[in-house]
Amino acid sequence: MKKKLLLSIAMSISAIMLLTGCGSKGNADAAKKGTFKVGLECGYAPFNWTQTDNSNGAVKIDGSSEYAGGYDIEIAKKIADGLGKELVVVKTEWDGLVPALTSGKIDAIVAGMSPTAERKKTIDFSDNYYKSDLVMVVKKGGKYEGATSIQDFNGAKVTAQLNTFHYSVIDQIKGVAKQPAMDNFPAMRVALESGMIDGYVSERPEGVSAETANKNFKMVEFKDKFVTSDDDTAIAVGVAKGSELTPKINEILKGISEEQRKTIMDTAIKNQPAAK
Repeated sequence: MKKKLLLSIAMSISAIMLLTGCGSKGNADAAKKGTFKVGLECGYAPFNWTQTDNSNGAVKIDGSSEYAGGYDIEIAKKIADGLGKELVVVKTEWDGLVPALTSGKIDAIVAGMSPTAERKKTIDFSDNYYKSDLVMVVKKGGKYEGATSIQDFNGAKVTAQLNTFHYSVIDQIKGVAKQPAMDNFPAMRVALESGMIDGYVSERPEGVSAETANKNFKMVEFKDKFVTSDDDTAIAVGVAKGSELTPKINEILKGISEEQRKTIMDTAIKNQPAAK
């Protein structure tokens, strides 16, 4: 009886160890794959936007029934694939992106963000994954549609997004009626449509996106441009200081040719949701 009892106990322990071992392996495999959590506004088309379904490769927003699409999403998908991780999109207000990164809530910022000297004091950046010129978005058929110089906006009511270099360059326009900065691009488009402002500073992809989505808008490109640094007009992935992800992301970005990047951007502009 005692022998049978000991045998039974031994078999039970073996079974438990086997199950635990399988579970540990499964958990280890899951942990090894892990997630790549990226933060973005999901409101800066064609770089990123929010939509109601997963059409055109959109990714579900964490904790939401909505999805995110756009150029940033396509780049983030390639990075996640290269890292062998599952992409998780964390919708975050622009001002909250850097705090979310430094606190560990997200692993990276893939949000059309420029690697400015000021931001580099707090976080690191990957190599650039896009570069663009600054433009002004105005009303089609309006006073400023034919502008060729930034100085043509003397007296104009102009704004840009809060806490961006877009807002600071407005000071280069003599006599401009600089308006309070706005939280996001949808708000600026509404303000322009209603006549609250005469124009807002943006980057060329967003300008193309704006006039594509709304027939009442016109993107103005300049011969006499804003003075900017290379870092100001570049777009890069934001990562934590000293992150081991930086060289890995740079290696993945090297594998995306300029032609591929152009195609991804053109497709994003084509697929963007209509302006609301």
